[in-house]
Amino acid sequence: MTRTLEQVAAMCGGEVWNTEDKQVTIQGVTTDSRSVAGGCLFVPLIGERFDGHQFAGDCLAAGANAVLWDKAKGTPPGPAVLVDDTLEALQRLAQSYLQESKARVVGITGSNGKTTTKDIVYSLLSTTYSVHKTQGNFNNHIGLPLTILSMPEHTEIAVLEMGMSGRYEIELLSKLAEPEVAVITNIGEAHLLQLGSRLEIARAKLEILAGLKPGGLLVYEGDEPLIAEVLQEPGTVKQDHFTTATFGLAPHNDDYPVGMMFLDDGTVFTSSAQGDTPLHLPILGQHNVINCLAAIAVARYFGVTVQAMKEGLANVQLTGMRIEVITGDSGVTILNDAYNASPTSMKAAIGVLHNMKGFRQKIAVLGDMLELGPTENDLHRDVGAFLTPDKVDHLFTYGALGTKIAEGAAGHLDQERIHAYTDKIELITDLLDVLHPEDVILVKASRGMRLEEVVEAVKCNDLHQ
Repeated sequence: MTRTLEQVAAMCGGEVWNTEDKQVTIQGVTTDSRSVAGGCLFVPLIGERFDGHQFAGDCLAAGANAVLWDKAKGTPPGPAVLVDDTLEALQRLAQSYLQESKARVVGITGSNGKTTTKDIVYSLLSTTYSVHKTQGNFNNHIGLPLTILSMPEHTEIAVLEMGMSGRYEIELLSKLAEPEVAVITNIGEAHLLQLGSRLEIARAKLEILAGLKPGGLLVYEGDEPLIAEVLQEPGTVKQDHFTTATFGLAPHNDDYPVGMMFLDDGTVFTSSAQGDTPLHLPILGQHNVINCLAAIAVARYFGVTVQAMKEGLANVQLTGMRIEVITGDSGVTILNDAYNASPTSMKAAIGVLHNMKGFRQKIAVLGDMLELGPTENDLHRDVGAFLTPDKVDHLFTYGALGTKIAEGAAGHLDQERIHAYTDKIELITDLLDVLHPEDVILVKASRGMRLEEVVEAVKCNDLHQ
């Protein structure tokens, strides 16, 4: 974003501190004093333990052209736009910039799969349009405005991921971005600790309708009855007129897989809406085929051709550690999915392992799934009960909750194939004794368990067997 301070003030509801600075031009916006680029606008935010205003002078010295400045903080250290609240001003600035740009918006939320779906939507739409998307995890009340403000002026479609930790956060983001298309990938168990039930999670995700443009499109997982239930609730804030498109495994959806063939480098599938045209998704897992159906519904809405979709799928690039396939130094195949975990995503990853063919052994290393609330023990046992001899040959668990996965697996797996640990070094040592170069191993847990350390140990070991 390139604007004068006079324009910035008008966009965010502030006023230029020194009238002589009205024509000072800013290019780009940051809230991070460590990443100041020449000519940018620095926005100092205030938290429980920090106040960005104390770094404003250093940012100006480092090359920032101006700052937003809370009126209650006294005299600014240089060119500034005075505002009542810097966070609210940042959000208003982003909303104004988006409206001025005329870019159409796709908003994506869901308990699992929203980042993967965002990446696929971006790849499909990029074959036909100039597209901007959320980078990394910039999907909250601060990250989403920064994503918008980093958008090139010529952008035709913005694909914005919308995350949350509680109620009314997605409503804020939706009203800010005003999506033309809203996508809900699924309703899982993430945030059970904060929200208490899957029904309440569904209500939180349906908040994406609050800012949906009149006549817009809602794309959602039709296999999830809670979405349809909340859609009918009188308390759900939504436009009077919008259309829907459902996706999922069941034939009652507008689009569902007709056939799937699992390969080492992805999945070939056909769907009811695409007819006999096979599509190759270079990502593992049935669950990612479902994510792809959601993305295809978005692409179809924007008029992307089937041939262009094929090209887009061939060039999909995913964000972060989401079932990254790694070949270790010994030749062992590692499915690294250590970025995050919930019961839904854990079972999906186990399904990927199940469909891997031609390996000597299939081994799962599963750790704690965090922030699941009072039923966390039962949810971990349920994941363990999902493991059967045809899915895994050995189960290694890590963490106090991981032992509950081991307990659940005891109903199906022989005890000598179940290995539970609370010491990661001990787990790695015993795992390496079991592993063979012709094995495939899945590693998955919540990010806080740091199971990437297991991945690195397996990757770098010669496994002389």
